[in-house]
Amino acid sequence: MTALQPARLSWVDVARLAAYGLRARPLRVVLSALGIAIGIAAMIAVVGISTSSRAQLNHLLAELGTNLLSAGPGTSMFGEAATMPPESVSMIERMAAVQSVSAVGQLTEAKVYRSNRIPESQSGGMAVFAARLDLLQTVGAKIDAGSWLNAATAQYPAVVLGARAAARLGISHHLIGQPIWLSGRWFTVIGILEPVSLVPELDLCALIGWPAGERYLAFEGDITTLYVRADPDEIEAVRNLLARTANPEQPNEVDVSRPSDALAAEAAADVAFTGLLLGLGAVALLVGGIGVANTMVISVLERRAEIGLRRSQGATRGHIRLQFFGEALLLALLGGGSGIAIGCLVTTAYAALQGWPVDIPLWVAAGGMAATLTIGGLAGLYPAIRAARLAPTEALGAA
Repeated sequence: MTALQPARLSWVDVARLAAYGLRARPLRVVLSALGIAIGIAAMIAVVGISTSSRAQLNHLLAELGTNLLSAGPGTSMFGEAATMPPESVSMIERMAAVQSVSAVGQLTEAKVYRSNRIPESQSGGMAVFAARLDLLQTVGAKIDAGSWLNAATAQYPAVVLGARAAARLGISHHLIGQPIWLSGRWFTVIGILEPVSLVPELDLCALIGWPAGERYLAFEGDITTLYVRADPDEIEAVRNLLARTANPEQPNEVDVSRPSDALAAEAAADVAFTGLLLGLGAVALLVGGIGVANTMVISVLERRAEIGLRRSQGATRGHIRLQFFGEALLLALLGGGSGIAIGCLVTTAYAALQGWPVDIPLWVAAGGMAATLTIGGLAGLYPAIRAARLAPTEALGAA
């Protein structure tokens, strides 16, 4: 006589049993899946926003170029503020790999106000620079409204405002031509700059012509910052020679930097911050996994009658184990899928608001789903084993 063999459950049968178990308790399923969904959504959004930001940065650097250097006076060996020789611009222009050179000089005593009725203490932290006419071309800045200084306006009380300075003074596009009070004299606003990504200090300043500064504000022609645009293939060579070319007598008193490095450092800081937020997302995911385990344990306790009935009808321990393990995996799958969808939506919406390209790495979604299934599987393992260990008589008797 041949012994009866227990029926084998296919994966389709396991999926149907798992779905039936979850459909019977929809509210608990939604709340448990929500914990995992929040964790996954947080991880997707954090990584997606960070990568979208870096994509925007790469696009910006590709547009503006990474071949801009800046140099300014540092400090002397006695700790005093150094100065830059006035002929440094012409000396740097003679370097073969240099494409363009420009400079600004800060008028440290000059303040700018919307009108002469504003108290002197309310300067708004805006700086006033005397600028050479080739400044925009060298730093890659653009005019947002009005016009840039020219050979004529640079001689007279005319001023171009940085983007943030214009906003702080309340000067918008239709107010081009309005006078502002600059160091005890009315200057006419002739233009507003777009934000300058590589040289953000220009955003919060007022720029006047070099001759106008000397004529009206006692500007002595001291260079505060030199901007140098060089051949991209020779940028490191120019960087190494820039200090001794700008100030041959005291090259150690010249500080040389590369503005694109500051943006890269900012991106690196974003990466570190992203790591911190990813850790928080992982904690939320772990809490979600504990929620799944809690739901499955309670489910085993509440469904002992169902387990006993199925065991008395021939279901093996393996069938019961697969059923509850499948429920845990399906619950994690629902939470993970919802979390990925929510994370992608949040990233897309934020990137659209910022004007960034949307960049969500595929590995993030795949890794998030793998982590979800792993945590869901681990969380469901114990309840599944516990359910399988229940004897039919014990389960029916306890019901």
